[in-house]
Amino acid sequence: MWREHEQWVKDAVAYIERHMREDVDVADIAEYCSVSRFHFHRVFRRHIGLNAAVYLRERRLAEAAVELLSTNKRILDIALEYRFSGQDSFTRSFKQLYGMTPNEYRKGFRCFRRAKEENRMKDFEENKEAQLIKRQAAPKGWMISGVYTHQYQVNIDPIHVHRGKASGMVRGADDADPQGFCTLMQMFKPGKYAGQRLRLSGFLKTENVKDCSGLWMRVDGKDEVPLNFDNMSDRPVSGTTAWGQYEVVLDIPPYAEAVAFGVLLSGPGKVWLDGIRFDIVDQSVPTTGSVVDNSQLPDEPVNLDFEMGFEGNGVSGQ
Repeated sequence: MWREHEQWVKDAVAYIERHMREDVDVADIAEYCSVSRFHFHRVFRRHIGLNAAVYLRERRLAEAAVELLSTNKRILDIALEYRFSGQDSFTRSFKQLYGMTPNEYRKGFRCFRRAKEENRMKDFEENKEAQLIKRQAAPKGWMISGVYTHQYQVNIDPIHVHRGKASGMVRGADDADPQGFCTLMQMFKPGKYAGQRLRLSGFLKTENVKDCSGLWMRVDGKDEVPLNFDNMSDRPVSGTTAWGQYEVVLDIPPYAEAVAFGVLLSGPGKVWLDGIRFDIVDQSVPTTGSVVDNSQLPDEPVNLDFEMGFEGNGVSGQ
């Protein structure tokens, strides 16, 4: 049932991304997913952390914020485009989320954004590799790791945002070696999650990812020995995609000593990360990865006397 619910939520998020500028509401989204509004509301909140109406409004506000900085449209036109009843209601909602009016936001950040983009492009063209190395300053609480990390750029992005005021972004240079990767990550003690099944979820958006990107989580035991791990290698995010929710689910053994998580990018392209959540889930939610694939192990020890010969040649005792 969890997987069925997960698909409803993914379908709902994709529907919202396609119809933000249209006159749709929660009832339309629930109808699209072929579930009752009450049931949809409960499932959506369980997966996303807030109800669908709030989510839809905040996604519209985030896209409206992009319009404020990247276009010369009137604030009223932007408000109406994103289905607010007028400039007053748009301004109230925007100020509640961003702490300033749309006009203040446009005036305060537009010049900064333009200057930043112009300087970045100039520096990048003059000395691409040196710039990528220079920009490896991690956001507060995060760290950068990987292979060939000098070929990647990490930034806080106040423009491409899923909800709120900023997202994390990892960008691979056009000639980034696909054998390398960069991850923006954190580590923490298991604490209250020890002995529980833990679901990491977050929203990703990609642009021209040629190899792969995705969320990842690792559970370490004593001496940093990995106990459980998943990096979405069997379901990577590539190409250009709109904001979508992804998840990793792992068991946290009672003897675990650390949990690491983050977003990774391998090769050229960009990936944005926003809206990260950790939720304890029950055993009905399947895990998404592990260090050892137990399905490939025999039920009992075999060939203890070596009489079975070599695998594949059908020879015994030779």
